Amino acid sequence: MTIQVGDRIPDVQVSLATPDGPVPARTGEYFAGKKVALFAVPGAYTPTCSARHLPSYVEKAADLKGKGVDEIVATSVNDAFVMGAWNQAQGSEDITMLADGNGEFAEALGLSMDASKFGMGKRSQRYSMIVNDGVVEKINVEAPGEYSASSAETMLGQL
Repeated sequence: MTIQVGDRIPDVQVSLATPDGPVPARTGEYFAGKKVALFAVPGAYTPTCSARHLPSYVEKAADLKGKGVDEIVATSVNDAFVMGAWNQAQGSEDITMLADGNGEFAEALGLSMDASKFGMGKRSQRYSMIVNDGVVEKINVEAPGEYSASSAETMLGQL
């Protein structure tokens, strides 16, 4: 079942991509006590994710934080090294990269997808959400192949 507004973020193991390498984290603890703008992409370095999705959050980071967001987090079913390199290549210090290397977070949220026909295996759907102290306040799940509902611009309009 897909996570809904009012649900608590499931507690699974992930990794944070940091300049010092991967740092293990539990989502239940990580999202506690702060307001997070979370967005998910099917894959780092993929066309829409790199050309539009991540750049929208980099460009609007100050605006999001100005509306009460404590942290902006990007997640994908990629390892922490790939997520870190992607952020270094075109991201920002304003974006925290949360690596869901095994897809457990996407699966626990009910937001995984099978991208095997593209040679990508199990991935995360494209979505965004506002998570306040571990509880989902807003969620925007894209239709397959679409990009608009999960943009930073849409999220800004919801805050």
